[in-house]
Amino acid sequence: MTKARKRASEETQDAPIRAMLVDDSGVTRALIARWLTEAGIDVAATARDGMDALSQVEMCRPDIIILDIEMPRRGGIEILPELLQRAPQSRVLMASSLTTRSAHITMEALKLGASDAVAKPSSGWAGRGTREFRGELIRKVTALGKAGPPEERPAPAEETAPAEETLSAAEEAISTVSLSDAPPPRIVVIGSSTGGPKALFELLARLPETINAPILIAQHMPPTFTSIFAEHLARMSGRPAREAEDGEPLRDGTLYVAPGGRHMEVRRCDRPFIRLSDAPPENFCRPSVNPLFRSAAAWGEEALGIVLTGMGSDGLSGARTLREARARIVVQDAATSVVWGMPGAIAREGLADEVLPLTKLGAFLAAELER
Repeated sequence: MTKARKRASEETQDAPIRAMLVDDSGVTRALIARWLTEAGIDVAATARDGMDALSQVEMCRPDIIILDIEMPRRGGIEILPELLQRAPQSRVLMASSLTTRSAHITMEALKLGASDAVAKPSSGWAGRGTREFRGELIRKVTALGKAGPPEERPAPAEETAPAEETLSAAEEAISTVSLSDAPPPRIVVIGSSTGGPKALFELLARLPETINAPILIAQHMPPTFTSIFAEHLARMSGRPAREAEDGEPLRDGTLYVAPGGRHMEVRRCDRPFIRLSDAPPENFCRPSVNPLFRSAAAWGEEALGIVLTGMGSDGLSGARTLREARARIVVQDAATSVVWGMPGAIAREGLADEVLPLTKLGAFLAAELER
């Protein structure tokens, strides 16, 4: 982390998080503004559409922009690039409805530089999903606000080029374990959350032609979004990718995404397969990274766990189980993470064999899968 970014992060922790709310519904603006205020977040501005947002953003300088997708006079996806240009200090949280069309638009927004997305309740504000939405919204706004401003505005995922990245002294100290003597991975399990989709697009774009292992992904996403996410992963990676189905056999070289609203586990037998579960959420999440990691421990040294950017500590208990089984664990570093919550929790517990910048992590994964 640069000195400027560290100083900005420290200042952010001392001052209230400043949020800008962009939504064409007056009811939605009023409701979310009240929730944010009650959580101690400063609602610096509200805007009724894209044009209104562009006219205010430079003056109010928000830490977080909560951006609706569909609005009159230029919608969220249309103004996103210009918002990011005018407000380089801001992180953008997309607010989407639970529809296939909105899910596709949200994936494009994440590629363009939005940090994360939150899905509005499909039954309206009087439905059962309102409390869950409120909790998720506050958690994400708080995590993104405390993470501080982006050090450098990322390029769209399709145009991201490898770059030289450095580790902090603390991360370098952790990154000392040699993995050269470990057997090649026979299964790869990946956990991610805030900032995860873009990180996964970059990580999996580097895959080799021959992959002698299945790759299973637990990304915090709601139903509908995960199937669309799998489609985008297939296009970005050039590999078969799909939302996992219960009882589905594992195939080498295929990417499996945990369905929104269900945990994903793996079973090792004569023919390994996927098991989906409706067990209670872990760390407020379903899918959670923990069940996937715990189940992959059955592969022992032949399992490779990877944890990418994300808020909270989901994956920590699963990583402990993987470590006990002598599996390898590699996590993304703080400098390239949108939020260094999940990978940081594992690194601080001494469970990570390596802490790597995203580009180096991608090169490492490709090399491991080619062995």
